[in-house]
Amino acid sequence: MMMWLKDHLAVLPVLLPAITAALLLLMGDHGAGSRGGHGHRKLLWARRLSLASAFVGLLLAVWLVQRAGSGELITYRAGDWPAPFGILLLVDRLGALMLLLSACVALPVLWYACGGWDAHGRYFHALFQFQLMGLAGAFVTGDLFNLFVFFEVLLIASYVLMVHGQGGARFKAGLHYVVLNLLASALFLIGAALVYAKTGTLNFADLALRVPQVSGPDAALLQVAAWVLFVVFGFKAALMPMAMWLPNTYASACAPVAALFAIMTKVGVYAILRVHGVVFGASAGTSALTVEPVLLPLALATSLTGVLGALAARTLARLVAWLTVASVGTVLAGLGLFGTAAWGAALYYMLNSTLVIAALFMLAELVAAQRGEAQGLLVPAAPLAQPTLLGLMLLLAAASTAGLPPLPGFIGKLMLLEAASGHAWAVSFWAVVLGVGFLTLLGLARAGSILFWHVREDAPPAASAGGSTKLVTATASLLLASVLMSVAAAPVQRYTEAAAAQLMDLSAYAEAALPEQGGAAARSTRPYDGRMPSPPAGAQ
Repeated sequence: MMMWLKDHLAVLPVLLPAITAALLLLMGDHGAGSRGGHGHRKLLWARRLSLASAFVGLLLAVWLVQRAGSGELITYRAGDWPAPFGILLLVDRLGALMLLLSACVALPVLWYACGGWDAHGRYFHALFQFQLMGLAGAFVTGDLFNLFVFFEVLLIASYVLMVHGQGGARFKAGLHYVVLNLLASALFLIGAALVYAKTGTLNFADLALRVPQVSGPDAALLQVAAWVLFVVFGFKAALMPMAMWLPNTYASACAPVAALFAIMTKVGVYAILRVHGVVFGASAGTSALTVEPVLLPLALATSLTGVLGALAARTLARLVAWLTVASVGTVLAGLGLFGTAAWGAALYYMLNSTLVIAALFMLAELVAAQRGEAQGLLVPAAPLAQPTLLGLMLLLAAASTAGLPPLPGFIGKLMLLEAASGHAWAVSFWAVVLGVGFLTLLGLARAGSILFWHVREDAPPAASAGGSTKLVTATASLLLASVLMSVAAAPVQRYTEAAAAQLMDLSAYAEAALPEQGGAAARSTRPYDGRMPSPPAGAQ
């Protein structure tokens, strides 16, 4: 059994939520569409199955991080077809890290949703699992086309989750979200088609070998493809000027969905790193560092725009949504430095910011539920039922988001500032990162003072007597995970730096992905330049 698991370890994070989602669909509707005691029993079983699957997914992610941490590249070939002709899944340090981050966000968010939100719409748990499947697939796929496929899987699930719980504002934001993502998906296909037209492959390892060999007019068209893909990934990551869709969308979604969406922007960040940092990286010949001139300035502008939007926000949920944009800008600014140390720092900062942002979305709802008619509006209202508990949680999240010592937000930003030293944009980088941290603290302090100090004793109290233990525990667990990053800062930092360094080792990636083709010495894989390999024995 253990040998079978080891042989299929790379595909298990994708299969587990896929099988779970299928079982949940077979169980029937367990949400708002079900009625009576039978519907309630189905909901209870759906919760148990979904939570159990998420917990096993977390264990799998931990196992993968341990395996990948040794430097091993874990591969899985669907149908035993060799890459680049077959579908390849490959888990390196970066992929394993992203799987672990997804699992660490998914389990508390799902526990929070089981507090009641999962009953506000149909098939919540099945859709949740399909989204986890898409996320996992995007992080382990070894080729550009299947990155598109898994993008679509997670997006289709997110379309329905976006309008979970219904409501006019949510439906309007969801409609915009769907239309814009469909346009981005069309551009993705165009970009992938252009890449294939000039290289004859979409496998990441193969592309890293083929792109440097493309020159002249073909290289110009390949660079156009790189720019098209950059627009797509920039939109997914909420990079300015393509980030304006995010605040309204995330602020309109229900709390657990918005918290899960905190990891979705990181899929765009991951794609930019994998495609533009590696395939079109420093070793890409004529097409090397195609997007380098614009990535760093756009990332800094994204971070600055995000924090200014947070200062102008009128609700706590919208403030958190704008902080999501600001945090993505900071991560992408680290990637825009194009160096191993900067990438390692950006990955460390991304881990913490994702956990804290997800916690803030859930905390925003806990606060809103205790403020009567004012809800999440940043105006004086009735005193909260749990001012001390929620106030301390907001204080901890604010300190980490702003980058105050000794929390991981401070450690991540310090790593980024050190990595930027000596860079041509060092002064601007330092000014924006430090300025955004100060303004973030100012914005959250303003929100906290209104929510917890400027209360109206004459206002009618909220019907809620306080958040349930389940909701508070789920939110606090994300903040606790962030604090643990400070305790284990040294090993986490070593891992993120090793993950960044591994991305630069194109030969090792090629040896793991393309052994039948000669690894790093693989010749052209254009279908019309050579014969396709014979199918494996027993293949249909």
